[in-house]
Amino acid sequence: MTEPRHAAPDEEQPQVVVNDRRRIDPETGEVRPSAHAAEDSAPVEEPLVAEVVDEVAAELKTQLDERTADLQRLTAEYANYRKRVERDREAVINNAKASVASELLSVLDDIERAAAHGDLTGAFKAVADKLVSALQKTGLEPFAHDGEAFDPSVHEAVQHSTSPDVDGPTVTAVLRRGYTFGDKLVRPALVAVTDHEPAAPSEEA
Repeated sequence: MTEPRHAAPDEEQPQVVVNDRRRIDPETGEVRPSAHAAEDSAPVEEPLVAEVVDEVAAELKTQLDERTADLQRLTAEYANYRKRVERDREAVINNAKASVASELLSVLDDIERAAAHGDLTGAFKAVADKLVSALQKTGLEPFAHDGEAFDPSVHEAVQHSTSPDVDGPTVTAVLRRGYTFGDKLVRPALVAVTDHEPAAPSEEA
């Protein structure tokens, strides 16, 4: 029969290590932190955190600047669009008014001739005054009168003469009134023009 072998007193015994993996500490009753939690809670170096924060802040600022530029561009485009639409709308309205007014110029000519002959009286004069006033309120304005300088851009000369009494081309008679509508020339004025003629030298006695 074989007897059990006993280790010699000087022989090193193997060390037994027992790892307590229980999550609850039996003595305190508290939850023990895991190894992963300890690793996760390890402090991060402050320079690394600051670098990450700076990168994120720079990226956010770049995106904000891009969105701001896009918004400003869209705002400017919309403002220009509104101005263009308003300008076109006003042009259409003014052209329509000028077209209607130009159709009534012959009526205004008749009214002016009647007034020159003394025939514009009574109820006819009241109606004529209202018509002229209404057209002027829309923007129709008459021009050309005796004594003003001749302007070929708005005057149409149908008669021409010379005289030493004028310094240059001068309107000496208005044969048909001209009209403008705002900045637009509706009809040039028909005028008689007198140009300067040097006086003849006086004869010596």
